Amino acid sequence: MEEHLKQYPLVEVAKHNSKKDAWIVIDGKIYDVTLFLDEHPGGEEVLLEVAGRDATREFEDVGHSDEARELREKHLVGVVRKETKEELAQAEREGVKPVHSPKQPQVPLWKKLLIPGVLVVMAFLIRKYLS
Repeated sequence: MEEHLKQYPLVEVAKHNSKKDAWIVIDGKIYDVTLFLDEHPGGEEVLLEVAGRDATREFEDVGHSDEARELREKHLVGVVRKETKEELAQAEREGVKPVHSPKQPQVPLWKKLLIPGVLVVMAFLIRKYLS
């Protein structure tokens, strides 16, 4: 993380979820995209849908260009830090819930190798019985 940037907990980021005040998190960095809403090529709705939360997965799924990655740095306002118990309690009293980016499910190695393995065995058997 970059030490010179202000650190915010996700419960603080969650408060910035409107057209007048929109923050998003990408890879642990917080971006204020409020002034970029009208300029976003995908439309403001795309950003408002993820405003106030971790949008890493959505950002990566789109496959943004190098230029887009450089442009986002102009909107960098801070980095995410872990919430304190007090911050979590205060957020709960205010009805604010931090939204973490959903983790990609981990596929076991045996499942990744199952189909290629079956194909290799089938190719071997076909070759053996047709030769």
